[in-house]
Amino acid sequence: MSRSRARAVTALTLLLATTACTAGHQESPTGHPTAPPSATRQAGQLTLPLDAYASSTAETYAVEDAQDILMRRCMNDRGLEWKPLPRVSAQDIEPPNAGRYGAVEADAADFGYHPRPEPASVVRRNRAWDEREALPAEVQHAAYGTSGKGGCLKAAQRQLAGDTAPPDYHAFNQLTGTALEAARRAPEVRSAVRSWRTCMAKAGFDYEDPLAVAGSRRWETADPTSTERDTARTDVACQRSTKVMTAWAAAEIRIQRRLIKENADRLDEAKARKDRWLAAARRVLNRADG
Repeated sequence: MSRSRARAVTALTLLLATTACTAGHQESPTGHPTAPPSATRQAGQLTLPLDAYASSTAETYAVEDAQDILMRRCMNDRGLEWKPLPRVSAQDIEPPNAGRYGAVEADAADFGYHPRPEPASVVRRNRAWDEREALPAEVQHAAYGTSGKGGCLKAAQRQLAGDTAPPDYHAFNQLTGTALEAARRAPEVRSAVRSWRTCMAKAGFDYEDPLAVAGSRRWETADPTSTERDTARTDVACQRSTKVMTAWAAAEIRIQRRLIKENADRLDEAKARKDRWLAAARRVLNRADG
């Protein structure tokens, strides 16, 4: 791991179960939906009970930005410059569950199963991370120490959260993947998927379910092909007509609530740590922003 990728060792690096990201890539919701979203609404509106126990992309950025402010002060005290990361616009942050059940967005016809181009503010931030790879050794050492976790990074983390340990998202990662797969096998979801398969077959496509088509190795090309776009367009239409997402979300909400009750101690501890880090980060940012 490169030292300048400090986000890889910050307290709130976003961790998602790989099974939850089959088709794509969070402001973390605070409440649970009372009913599953309609399949005709964008997946960006989908919230799940376990979302409250992990750090959203927006929250991860907030901690990174606050930590960066504290690192800059530390570096300046050592007579070194430290260029802060560019902020990411709120409108450029993807929702937490986009692509969780496959491609359901209208722009699948344009991008197929490929990710959409990164927004400008995300590109600027990634470029700034890349620039830190080329910092002089003296600056790298002051920022990250010899281990990549020391120096001003360690000082900033201690100043930010004191003795509060970084959250452990192992329970979230494990449970969100378990819930996705359990819901995938639920009778109502299997019934909806059968209808989806019939719809896809009428257009000449043969796939097991929306995750299988979204994750097909056929789409591992530099750019979306016409076949990929046609498949995605049909996929989205079939998902909406058969209400696969509605059934899958309803099943997963039910399963996640059960898992939360069964794992309350582990999840509550992780959430408490996350909330303390986030509250501290917001105080730093509020002071910095006046």
